[in-house]
Amino acid sequence: VHLFAVTGGAWGSLDFSFTGNHVTARDTRRIDVGTISRIGLGIGLTSLLVVALSSSVKDATALNETRTLSFHHTHSGEDLTVTFKRNGRYDEEALKKLNHHLRDWRSQDSTQMDRRLFDILWEVYRDVGAKQPINIISAYRSPQTNAMLRRRSNGVARFSQHMRGHAIDFFIPGVALSEIRAAGLRLQRGGVG
Repeated sequence: VHLFAVTGGAWGSLDFSFTGNHVTARDTRRIDVGTISRIGLGIGLTSLLVVALSSSVKDATALNETRTLSFHHTHSGEDLTVTFKRNGRYDEEALKKLNHHLRDWRSQDSTQMDRRLFDILWEVYRDVGAKQPINIISAYRSPQTNAMLRRRSNGVARFSQHMRGHAIDFFIPGVALSEIRAAGLRLQRGGVG
């Protein structure tokens, strides 16, 4: 599952690049940001209502929660269990550990991952009743790694959200990908591919 965070009030995606006042899709159509804002406001208000009424999210947005996640990186073989939020506040030292764990495993470069991704992951994990660590396939990608992957495959975006620390590809042993995808979509707080 590919999960990405909402960035700057707009939805980021593997398929879009941002230039000036436009979002350029892979098929080269241009969409005015003002139009997206107007459409997004209506969708956002509807989404907020749906999320607020959804019992399947199990009050995952409750304040003052302590949130812990366990990860296994499929390429580095490293494991990490970290409490990234205590009493509703992010733990900066824990976020540093996550940034290192989710580094580009090819180059060893790291970035500051979007902390909202961890909230989304935690909520999805809780929603599907998972028990095993989250298996990371890809998180941060350096521009060099992304360029190399683009040369090998046409399924890699030039301006991938992975390069910005806004996306994570993962699976959870014992949980069907369709369940993870459905849980991510129910949250309506980011994107799922």
